[in-house]
Amino acid sequence: MRVHNNEQVVEVTIPMQGLLLRAEEAHDDMYAAIDLVITKLDRQIKKYKTRINRKNRKEIRDAQRERLGSIAATSVINANETKVEHDEPEFELVRKKKSFLKPMDVEEAILQMGMLGHTFFVFSNAENGETNVVYRRKDGRYGLIEPE
Repeated sequence: MRVHNNEQVVEVTIPMQGLLLRAEEAHDDMYAAIDLVITKLDRQIKKYKTRINRKNRKEIRDAQRERLGSIAATSVINANETKVEHDEPEFELVRKKKSFLKPMDVEEAILQMGMLGHTFFVFSNAENGETNVVYRRKDGRYGLIEPE
């Protein structure tokens, strides 16, 4: 930090592996200058993080494509033997969980959902033995999904 022409100048340099974050701001008020520098650094960090995440996702997708080969890339329509290319899937499965569905009533399922902090909860309905889902609605009340 330094004073230049009655302005408080805040200069921050953060060396990182493969990256150098730097921001400088001047303002009449030292605390305002610090806030402005923090805002700049925050933007730089978010931009860098987004770039890294995109690069990692691309590398993962490329590796998956190599493993799967070109099976999903093209398909043959038997009628006129025209190749149709498919776009990459819109949905990416990033996590898979297995869970024991404990038999419980709807009220207990809502309590479990609340304790976990989730917006939905899958359970085995003790009354009929079917798999059900309770969920929190936008209006704060609850819903129940039952199979037909």
